[in-house]
Amino acid sequence: MNRSGQPDFAVLGGGLCGRLVAWRLAGEGHRVALYERGDAAGTQAAAWVAAAMLAPLAEAASAELLIARLGASSLDTWPQVLAELPEPVFFQRNGTLVVWHHADRTEAPLFERRVRSNAPAELLDGGFVKLAGAQLGAAEPALAGRFNQGWLLPREGQLDNRQVLAALAAGLAQRGVETHWNTPVDDHALPPAHITIDCRGLGAKPVLPTLRGIRGEVARVHAPGIKLTRPVRLLHPRYPLYIAPKPNDLYVIGATEVEGEDMSPVSVRSALELLSAAFSVHPGFGEARILELNSQCRPTLPDHRPALLWDGAQTLRVNGLYRHGYMIVPEVADEAVRFAAALLDGRIGDADAFADWQSAARWSELFQLDSTREPA
Repeated sequence: MNRSGQPDFAVLGGGLCGRLVAWRLAGEGHRVALYERGDAAGTQAAAWVAAAMLAPLAEAASAELLIARLGASSLDTWPQVLAELPEPVFFQRNGTLVVWHHADRTEAPLFERRVRSNAPAELLDGGFVKLAGAQLGAAEPALAGRFNQGWLLPREGQLDNRQVLAALAAGLAQRGVETHWNTPVDDHALPPAHITIDCRGLGAKPVLPTLRGIRGEVARVHAPGIKLTRPVRLLHPRYPLYIAPKPNDLYVIGATEVEGEDMSPVSVRSALELLSAAFSVHPGFGEARILELNSQCRPTLPDHRPALLWDGAQTLRVNGLYRHGYMIVPEVADEAVRFAAALLDGRIGDADAFADWQSAARWSELFQLDSTREPA
């Protein structure tokens, strides 16, 4: 729907969310330009480091009901997204296994209470299975005899994060999106377009002063012979750990979460804690080969919720996906695409129309209106 020589939409930021929004818009016939300060592979994006676990029930131990519901809906949407992409992406829906060592057994009832308090009933019904003894070994043979108890969350899943970024880049090209990789954006001279959609994550701090980074650190290791069949979460009072098995005996291991936008390399202490915890899950990790130790900062708003923030004019900002990017992005991106299309068509032009849209939206909690602040 080209109204002049300029694009219908300029999407700022080519991380996971920006790529998905641009790809969706182009699929609806719009002319779209995407601007990303990093490369086409996505190596500067938080999504490059993520484990890409789709675990709304497990995340309910620390996230609110809204996040769990977004995650549950997105988990159902991901297969549809992947089926339309031009390159294959590893997708697994084999559940999550939650375990704990005997010394940390007091963590188990705390985890269960938090999950049952924050998760929607439809996720809990049949989605939280207690395992003991031989049941646990049967569910995850690699851990047979290593843990006495655990929970299987059978409906959860995971992706290969880097395959998703590559497939979306190929999808953008296939749908004719005008991509500008390695191209920073100046907030005082935005690219020409009828509508601007800002998905820059922490790159949007000049216009979103409440945005902050939460540092995460992960290891990527090659560990033949262990053969975990699903993501495993280890409960621990100080080092809650996840191990996500990817194709070709690759494992993504993560635990640390630190306030602050420190983008420096992983510290020795963090690496020791991370890898020691993995070794405690399975001694085979002692012979694993470390391929990468990575750190990144996830964009986070004060309430830890994602936000679709309209400036009252021609700009929509999509941000604050925090540690839940892959888990919730299909639903967040779909809401952004619907709103942006309505903005382009003139169906939303003032605060009253915005309020009407918000009240009717599936995820009304995501929408915010800020028509008073000018860009810094």
